[in-house]
Amino acid sequence: MLKHSTRWLAGLGVAGALVAASATPAVAAASATEPYFQDATLAVGSAPTTRNLFLYSDEPTVLTDVSVRYDYRSLANTITVAPADGQQCAVPEPGVLVCTEPSDVVLHEMVPPGSGVYRNATKQVRIAATADAQLGDSGDVAVSFQAADERRGSYTARVRVGEGVDLAGGPFTDHASKPGGTFTVPLAVANVGDKIVKGFAAVFDLAYSIRTKDRFSNCLYSDDHLVSCQFDEEIPVGEGLATTLNLELAKDTYAPSNQSGYAQFMTTADFEDLTRVRDAAGARAATRGGGPKLTLTEAPNRMRQADQTDIGPGYDYTGWTIKTTGTNGTDLAAIGDTLKGGAGAVVTATVGFRNNGPATLDKVNEDYEAATHVDVELPPGTTAVEVPDRCTLRQGTRTYLCGSEMLLVAGRTYTMEFRLRIDKVISNARGAVRVNAPCECPGGGGFAEDITPANDRALIVVNAVSGGGAGGDDGDGGSLPITGSSTGLIAGLGALLLVVGVGGYLLARRRTTRFSA
Repeated sequence: MLKHSTRWLAGLGVAGALVAASATPAVAAASATEPYFQDATLAVGSAPTTRNLFLYSDEPTVLTDVSVRYDYRSLANTITVAPADGQQCAVPEPGVLVCTEPSDVVLHEMVPPGSGVYRNATKQVRIAATADAQLGDSGDVAVSFQAADERRGSYTARVRVGEGVDLAGGPFTDHASKPGGTFTVPLAVANVGDKIVKGFAAVFDLAYSIRTKDRFSNCLYSDDHLVSCQFDEEIPVGEGLATTLNLELAKDTYAPSNQSGYAQFMTTADFEDLTRVRDAAGARAATRGGGPKLTLTEAPNRMRQADQTDIGPGYDYTGWTIKTTGTNGTDLAAIGDTLKGGAGAVVTATVGFRNNGPATLDKVNEDYEAATHVDVELPPGTTAVEVPDRCTLRQGTRTYLCGSEMLLVAGRTYTMEFRLRIDKVISNARGAVRVNAPCECPGGGGFAEDITPANDRALIVVNAVSGGGAGGDDGDGGSLPITGSSTGLIAGLGALLLVVGVGGYLLARRRTTRFSA
């Protein structure tokens, strides 16, 4: 998996589900739970490979008393499977390991198998080849789980024995561009092991703003985003290969800012282990380019022989930082609502904000922090009977604090639904929606650089009289339009996710949030 994984989440709509750290998932007895365990290629004498069993649910839930069974009897003399995180495990028979999770397993969102998102995972195990393993050995590991509520499932992964090699990425480099500008970055890889590398792949983890117009036949793309490239060139021991990539920044890139990108190099077999479940995930694959082949300097073109795996993956990637010059800011405008009903009625307030641009706000980071926060103050005479689970009530108030997604695309509207019971009919009962609300969060609170703070607040009005509708503070403006329904993926962010085919559609989202064009 790439080292800088959280950027992949933003374009898939799951980021907003992860930023509200204080929200407690509810136990949902009826939800489905899908397991996934990644394939592995091992080399004799190399360090063990760590793997997790990932569990994905179609709604937030908590699994208790979870046990995981690893059945590798078809490979009992070829591999070993051992606990890595201190969990209690037993070996009921040769080739079988059964481990008990020391605590509850919290499931946040359904992510299709093979997505590469390191969430919802059980404790790790270490898989290693034995001294008796032979090059070309292959078999299955059947991994199953069982929870206290009788929820269970299984997944079968492939394990192969291959030849160990060692890839290293080139040095990190710095570049500069204005929004809409172009730049060129180096792509360099070296063989620092003691065996010839016969074919490899580069998997890209690029910021949302980084695009390309090139369409190489050995690369995969999602719209203008580069996903991965496969190479059949050999890299002799002690030598390196290099080429350049022509990239550009989208016109809606926030400026000034620093944008970053990375490429991880992996063997052909390791790439297959990562991507074999693409079709099984039921997602549209990224598109292969129709242009010439991307080649590296003076690389011989020979056929791959034995499977290979990278046995020194700690420095197998390279990266680039792009200093974005100029000024290109973001205006987030609050959206309120106007409701009507009698005493006892339950009504739905659809509230949130719109990114009026001109820049997309990209706050994707490794802390799962929201790009901004929204305060939703309930109108007097109402009680919230259903709220988005990314929202929490501020202590001692009638105001809910809600985290946004990490990527807020210019021109998009982000709304959520509050179900309110009207306890008492009050004419022109006014609550409020405030975007860029303060938050005592690890990564900070609201977006402080909003270029038009005057529209950060809008009204929620219940039983309005003439002139008392939702809008700005004075109540005489209309709320911004909310159009459309849930759409597909924001094009192209997920280097790894797109590689495995998850990038073709929107992941399951919290049902109370709409993302409109």
